Amino acid sequence: MKILRLFLVFISSIVLGWGCTDLNERILDESLSGGAVDSELVRNSVAPAYALLPDFFLHTKYFALQQITTDEAILPYRGGRDWGDNGIYIELHQHTYTPNHRNIQLCWDGITKMISRTVSAINVLTPLAGSSEENATFLAEVRGLRAYYNMIALDLWGIAFKKDDPNVVSEILRRDEAINYIRNELEVIIGDLRIDVGPGRLTKGAAYGLLARLHLNAAVWRDPYATTFNFTSADMDKVIEYSNNVLAMPQYTLSPEYFHIFDNNNNSNKELIFAVDQRPDLNGHNRMSYFSMSGSFYGNPLFPNGNGTDGPAITPEFYQSWVQANGSINPAEADARFFWKRLNPSSDMAISAEAFEVDRGIFRGLQYGLQNTGNQQSFLRTEDGRYKIGYMRDWRRAEENAFVDYSEEIDFTPEGSDYNTGYRVMKYQWSKSSTDGRNRGEADLIILRLADIYLMRAEAKLRKGDSSGALADVNSVRASRIARPEVTPRPLTSMTLDILFRERGFEFYWEHQRRTDMIRFGKYEGSWTEKTNSDIKRRLFPIPQAAIDGASSVEGYLIQNEGYSN
Repeated sequence: MKILRLFLVFISSIVLGWGCTDLNERILDESLSGGAVDSELVRNSVAPAYALLPDFFLHTKYFALQQITTDEAILPYRGGRDWGDNGIYIELHQHTYTPNHRNIQLCWDGITKMISRTVSAINVLTPLAGSSEENATFLAEVRGLRAYYNMIALDLWGIAFKKDDPNVVSEILRRDEAINYIRNELEVIIGDLRIDVGPGRLTKGAAYGLLARLHLNAAVWRDPYATTFNFTSADMDKVIEYSNNVLAMPQYTLSPEYFHIFDNNNNSNKELIFAVDQRPDLNGHNRMSYFSMSGSFYGNPLFPNGNGTDGPAITPEFYQSWVQANGSINPAEADARFFWKRLNPSSDMAISAEAFEVDRGIFRGLQYGLQNTGNQQSFLRTEDGRYKIGYMRDWRRAEENAFVDYSEEIDFTPEGSDYNTGYRVMKYQWSKSSTDGRNRGEADLIILRLADIYLMRAEAKLRKGDSSGALADVNSVRASRIARPEVTPRPLTSMTLDILFRERGFEFYWEHQRRTDMIRFGKYEGSWTEKTNSDIKRRLFPIPQAAIDGASSVEGYLIQNEGYSN
């Protein structure tokens, strides 16, 4: 019991009675087992292993660590009253986070709880795996999830947890040991994974893609504080090999319309390889749509309480990377990934609820939208019942001409933190079911998609000296966005690491990847708006002090990462 108690305190996140079923996991079971809601095996082991992914991908958790720490996103103390949160988002952006940082603690709690659930599920499934092909598949999926969750832990904190028996303490792995453990776990399960399971489940293609991601980042995870990372030919060959395996699978194709990848029904989009399964009646949250948008922005005329929250914006530096790439051409007119105009009212500036669809991408300048009456409870309508569209009034300001008008400039000064500062982002479609802008999300949240396979292979080729092969892979992705041919990105004519890094920003902005990319490309110690800290020790987050304290009874068991005082 002493060992188990230590594990519970150290891990700081195991839910008592993890096997008890809640409504979310019952509904998730229907997806995992094809509607077999009486399947106790799935309900009590497999579903819990998947069920916490939507919560981990919340805007204040994994997104905050992966995006707000970078040159892509910034979240000031809006208007001196919103998103202050004791400076936690400012600390993330300025790389001044400490072992007591709340968001880092939340992510630690989430990932350790998720690993714990996979270990428990593996112990249930292992003796049953030989009895049926389905059980063997579920065991492979759960082991793959454990590897994926450990990959996140390795990326964020430089450690992985090796554990097979729920009643013993995890072994802490670092660097090569952690990489080898994760690689072996993914390689051994591939034969039992399927290619044709439902949304959100780990497939053979996902395992190959995660292996490519593991080898691409192995140089960083092997030596996280290196002055120069050693991207070995062996690792890059593995990236290419595993990428080729995915690209040979006919069920995956690049999406002609870039923003369809983030639609409410994207579970059927063939570009998705691995995603967080979301449904409004299950676990869905609309945070990735509402987080950046103005509090005066409303995504659905049928739900007048569903507005934005004036959260993060892109930095001027990230915006300027689009400008520099496209020269004199407006990025919205040059690249289908930048913006998609969807709100198209009639000439009298009115639209029916059925035809209403908000724009997607990066929002700049004066904003059109639903005309609010000022009490945030109803919208202005025409005599025939359509909804009036016009410049969005900002009701927090008294001036008659106070409209939502996003500016490029944003910083942590009082002026730079106002509600109109910074260009905003909404890639995921606004949920048609969300009643308050936050809940009932419908779009699956991307973990891995086919464009990433191409760009990982391109990077591996480039690091091996094959710039022409890398250029071809990047241009394959750019050329695939043909649904709006007038904004299909033009082909690039040359390829360097800086161009590839920029291209990853264009393709994967707001997708929980930027911090990992910046570190791998040697950009994380750079300077950008409101960030000058160049300490390489900030590449890893501090292990939460609560976890260190909980494990203190075993000397040397959980050691704080370099650069952070306990």
